Amino acid sequence: MDLVYTGAGLAGAVFLHQAGGSLVSDSRGQIIGLSLIAQGFATGEDLRPRPSAAGAGYDPLNSGGNNLGLLDQKLIDRMKGDAVTIAREYGPLPIPADALTTSARGLDPDVTPQNARLHLARIAARQGVFALAIQALIDTPTVQPVLGFIGQPTVNVLAVSRALDARYPMVHPRTP
Repeated sequence: MDLVYTGAGLAGAVFLHQAGGSLVSDSRGQIIGLSLIAQGFATGEDLRPRPSAAGAGYDPLNSGGNNLGLLDQKLIDRMKGDAVTIAREYGPLPIPADALTTSARGLDPDVTPQNARLHLARIAARQGVFALAIQALIDTPTVQPVLGFIGQPTVNVLAVSRALDARYPMVHPRTP
């Protein structure tokens, strides 16, 4: 038992940010989110995360996959409904898969660049700026695959929201 505790203590010391909950604070020191766990955003100025399979919303205490198979009618109905909502809001654009599917644990804080770009026009309109300005804020925190081929490029939703806060503080104040 002591050996396990010592290992966790060492991991906690080495991975302090992750072990501490990956908390992100604003300039006043108030916690505004978690970098490793998705959270829903209620305003139209934000980039939206993937759908959550973690209970009602993005509840880290209820994380885990929904375990619905590809032919499960509940999954099919939810994805169809989400596709209709996205098409109604954004028009007849190609919808990236991660805009309709949940991650394995249901709390993935990242989206693909294609998913992030889906939100460009909405965010730009709400901020009153050109879409290219928002595109730059999305491209900056994009993480490329490890060694150029392991995984896929990702965009952290909270990082983009923080960049929006920094660039447009009067238009987009974040309240904890």
